[in-house]
Amino acid sequence: MDIVKYPFSSLRVGINNGFSGKEPWQIVTITTSTVLLTIWFYNFLFQDESDFDWRSGLVSGSVYCHNEDLISLVSGVYSKTSYTNPLHPDLFPGLCKMEAEVVHITAKLFHGDENACGTMTSGGTESILMACKSARDYGREVKGIRRPQIVVPVTVHSAFDKAAQYLGLRVKSIPIDPSTYQVNIKAFKRAINANTVLLVGSAPNFPYGTMDDISAISELGIKYDIPVHVDSCLGGFLTCFMEDAGFPIPPCDFRLPGVTSISADTHKYGFTPKGSSVILYREPKYRHHQYTVTTDWPGGVYGSPTISGSRAGGNIAVCWATLLYFGKEGYVTATRDIIHTAKYIEKGLRRMKGIFIFGQPVTSVVALGSNDFHIYRLSSTLRGKGWNLNTLQFPSGIHICITLMHTQPGVADNFLKDVRDALSEIMENPSLPVEGKMALYGVAQELPDRSIVGDFTKLFLDSMYYIPKRQE
Repeated sequence: MDIVKYPFSSLRVGINNGFSGKEPWQIVTITTSTVLLTIWFYNFLFQDESDFDWRSGLVSGSVYCHNEDLISLVSGVYSKTSYTNPLHPDLFPGLCKMEAEVVHITAKLFHGDENACGTMTSGGTESILMACKSARDYGREVKGIRRPQIVVPVTVHSAFDKAAQYLGLRVKSIPIDPSTYQVNIKAFKRAINANTVLLVGSAPNFPYGTMDDISAISELGIKYDIPVHVDSCLGGFLTCFMEDAGFPIPPCDFRLPGVTSISADTHKYGFTPKGSSVILYREPKYRHHQYTVTTDWPGGVYGSPTISGSRAGGNIAVCWATLLYFGKEGYVTATRDIIHTAKYIEKGLRRMKGIFIFGQPVTSVVALGSNDFHIYRLSSTLRGKGWNLNTLQFPSGIHICITLMHTQPGVADNFLKDVRDALSEIMENPSLPVEGKMALYGVAQELPDRSIVGDFTKLFLDSMYYIPKRQE
């Protein structure tokens, strides 16, 4: 248990300082919460392997497709390209062509013209980091901005906060409308100042699956001459096919003149293996600010398009192969099945008493809350029935992210039945408190000192690397 002892000893001084000046009730609350979180951390460290049946559609998101023919294809492609590296284009020109084609295909799907461009990345987080770096450097070199700020909805993906920490950006988080769960455009506009280098909207966001008013954000971008990024990492490979699938939505791509960049994950609804995403730009001048170039290194002139120098060529090749495997019609069919299932589940849930849906879901995420009982009780009950859903906070909620796994016969109906049965049990005594593991999520929200939650999150991450000491 060295992994636990060391961090706790280093936290002791910080905790003592944290209690300084606190009233007795605050000390009791913090101490109790800390003990509960410690128990949760210990239980997590020594828990058994997960037994959630993701192949049968009992898991929210995570695995977006499981197709034996596709697995066979990408396994064969990866075996031929596993040691390739696009850092050396003279050695692997075919691989570079594959990446260029993936970017071209994706740009066309998002209605980019002949100037649209981009790169592949290792995932949504890197795509977002690249968009933020491009905006920061563009703002500095073109407009002379030295204290860059980005304006984002509070619901935007946490990767933007990571980008801010890495790149020295200030983040102005804007609240959402409590009815629509879209960003408040009036507050968004007021947050713009002379240091703003990027405006961001989600299409859709992760917590609630709602889409911000991208058209309004695009207009602000034009009015104030500020780049606009649309984060479509989660649902981008649904939104670009939804009109053809019979589910039209408002424009959220390069059809809007103020949109200058878009991030979309091929390894979600593009159904490619994990480790690939695409960052797109309206025109090359923005992509140029994404690049990192060193001209005076003794090892030679060095330029890299993304964060990585060497990159996994195999991931590029299997992404390219997957796009060709599905083709447009394949993606339209998959999108139709996924959106139909999501709307079927949403409609069924809206008929049930005791719960409500957050806003109006646009693609595949349906988020639930309750005014009658603590929603984590529903999550806990469903967990006991084998379902693994995502937990939300501020306010408390849960969501299910529909994938191809949920379109299998009977999965949606089984989910609705289990929710209905769980609600029937819960509503017999709705005032009961949350128990078990889910109670700890509630405790974490109520801690007044968020640094404690941060410290435990670091311990959680430490635990991922824990290996028991070998017994002599």
